[in-house]
Amino acid sequence: MTTVTDSKGPSLSAQQLVEILRRAIVSGELVPRQRLVEADLAVDYGASRGNVRVALTELSVEGLVERVQNRGARVRAVSMEEAIEITEVRGALEALCARKAAEKISDIEAEGLRTLAREMEETVARNDREAYSACNKRLHAKIIEISAQETAAATIRRLRGQAVRYQFQLARQPGRPSVSLPQHLAIIDAVCRQDPQGAAEAMRLHLESVAQAIRDSRP
Repeated sequence: MTTVTDSKGPSLSAQQLVEILRRAIVSGELVPRQRLVEADLAVDYGASRGNVRVALTELSVEGLVERVQNRGARVRAVSMEEAIEITEVRGALEALCARKAAEKISDIEAEGLRTLAREMEETVARNDREAYSACNKRLHAKIIEISAQETAAATIRRLRGQAVRYQFQLARQPGRPSVSLPQHLAIIDAVCRQDPQGAAEAMRLHLESVAQAIRDSRP
């Protein structure tokens, strides 16, 4: 990613702005179809116009922002149906990653996953949904990392970005962590036991559950 230097003084880098805007979109601070005016963003976030432009381009690649002809950029709206479809595709790809992770995992990596499992159990016990959501992200990222499937990883990142608002909301629903925790523990157990088929099936069932939860959240 290119960062444009503002000769008038220090400003947010393009990467910093990408991270700030991504969080704002995921959390709902910036809502679907909201216009993203470069000049306004530059003032609001203390960034150069050039870095705003670079950041919006990066977010459009991720599927979080879209360019509208003659109207500039806006937050991309993802329908519930599209979010469900994206989650189903992710299920297939992440099942592949879980399978490969089970084949490749080292003893040190397995111990790291078991430690994360204990941390997830603790966050659910104290009803800390924010911490559980963070552990959830770390688990999926770690399994993808262990799998060393770069093409799948890049595709999953793009897909996750597009449907992440729905999953962000689900992770914070009362009772949802207690539903997903056993699924996550089953994934960890199968990967650490080096059971490729079991790991793939556990991951598939978990993301199938996420897709169903999105369906059930229809107003």
